[in-house]
Amino acid sequence: MTGRADHFAYRHTVAFAETGLCGTADYVNYLHWQSTCRQRFLSEAIPFAEETPDSTRLFTLQVDCELLEAVRALDQLSIRMRVARLGHTEFDLDFEYVRETRDGDTPVARGRQRVAVMSGPADAPVPALIPDALAQALAPYAAGPRPTAGRQI
Repeated sequence: MTGRADHFAYRHTVAFAETGLCGTADYVNYLHWQSTCRQRFLSEAIPFAEETPDSTRLFTLQVDCELLEAVRALDQLSIRMRVARLGHTEFDLDFEYVRETRDGDTPVARGRQRVAVMSGPADAPVPALIPDALAQALAPYAAGPRPTAGRQI
């Protein structure tokens, strides 16, 4: 994992178990790597990760991934996360999957997540403002200016 000015990166070596009969990585693994990247970012950036004591939770509303090139066992990947949009109660994350070699980096996939902040009881959660700690952790990776993190202007 590394934090850079414009993205958070999770480095991963593709395992043989993550490939199918054709020798390429199965689609579901790309979603798993995306989730791992987000989880590592949260665990490094803020103490509450997925849930706070006041029952504020993150809900993944949408996930997608577009494959550009085949990935094989032992490929070295960098999954790079950026904040595409930082709203009041939701944020969007963009993921760029890059194969790293001595000859340079090659994009192999790109993905996206839409995440909502919710609070309240588990059986009836309601949208909540993005906590300041989370908004501040996401801000350095945002493409544009940061809104007032869920605060009404």
